[in-house]
Amino acid sequence: MRATTIHAPFDMRVEEVPDPVIKDSTDVVLRVLRACICGSDLWAYRGESARQPGQRIGHEFLGVVEEAGADVTGFAPGDLVVAPFVWSDGSCAYCAEGLQTSCPQGGFWGSVGSDGGQGEAVRVPFADGTLVRLPAEAASDDRLLTALLALSDVLGTGHHAALGAGVKPGSTVAVVGDGAVGLCGVLAAKRLGAERIIALGRHTARTDIARTFGATDVVAERGEAAEAAVRELTGGQGAHAVIEAVGTEQSMRTAVAIARDGGSVGYVGVPHGSGTGLDLSVMFDRNIALRGGVAPVRAYIPELLPDVLDGTIDPSPVFDLTVGLDGVPGGYKAMDERTALKVLVKP
Repeated sequence: MRATTIHAPFDMRVEEVPDPVIKDSTDVVLRVLRACICGSDLWAYRGESARQPGQRIGHEFLGVVEEAGADVTGFAPGDLVVAPFVWSDGSCAYCAEGLQTSCPQGGFWGSVGSDGGQGEAVRVPFADGTLVRLPAEAASDDRLLTALLALSDVLGTGHHAALGAGVKPGSTVAVVGDGAVGLCGVLAAKRLGAERIIALGRHTARTDIARTFGATDVVAERGEAAEAAVRELTGGQGAHAVIEAVGTEQSMRTAVAIARDGGSVGYVGVPHGSGTGLDLSVMFDRNIALRGGVAPVRAYIPELLPDVLDGTIDPSPVFDLTVGLDGVPGGYKAMDERTALKVLVKP
């Protein structure tokens, strides 16, 4: 089969790789119908996260079960399913607590020795603990299938950030970051009842989506100018809840600075130099809480799925460029150059 591999910074290739096969009785082999490129994949693309030459890549996908191991009880060939961005056994203490990202037997797609989602098929370990079944009829609805793909990562990650930030009905929320996760954070905040949502971003195409998703205000400035703008919008107090969806030092500093005293920051941006953006004395003096991390999206899919199916929320607009498998290297280039927000892959 064909799949995307990374060989060096900016060197993405679509190559022939071995077909996935059942290795353990709890595996399934899944034929990929939809995948996508994540903003966090760009760290590897740019050489800021180490990868071995030829390593597979991609962690967001959905598809159809082609083959199931003997001990798989929840799925059968032909089932349409979505995969969260980590696999998990579904039976350990962490999985029971809804923290599947800490499962001792879990792992990330595209890690050394595992399949990546940006290919024609994937071997899925611990299928019963990992996958979630989707309605079969969704396979013939292109828009819905695209919206459902967001459940594999960005929608659940935005929801995780909103929960970490303590979004409640009537609250004022600020969202730092106009990528797909930040935009899904806007969507999640609206779904949780936020009264006012301030989106920080300078790309009009993206902030237009933010407004569609429920943002009431847009702040295009950065740094101290952004802090001043949010303060002005909130009568000098700041936001009750701040979603941080970038992961840099500046974004974390901004998030803390625009939080209201007694507020919370929900952080889900993959950290890249953001540690120095935290001044604990400031957070201590102002009673600012910090919660977040790697989103256990498997725990959130059952809650979010019905709202996607009935159209209550529609994250599909975050996908603004569609490519076939051969177009994946160009998709990385487009996202790196910010001419695309999030690239949908149709193998």
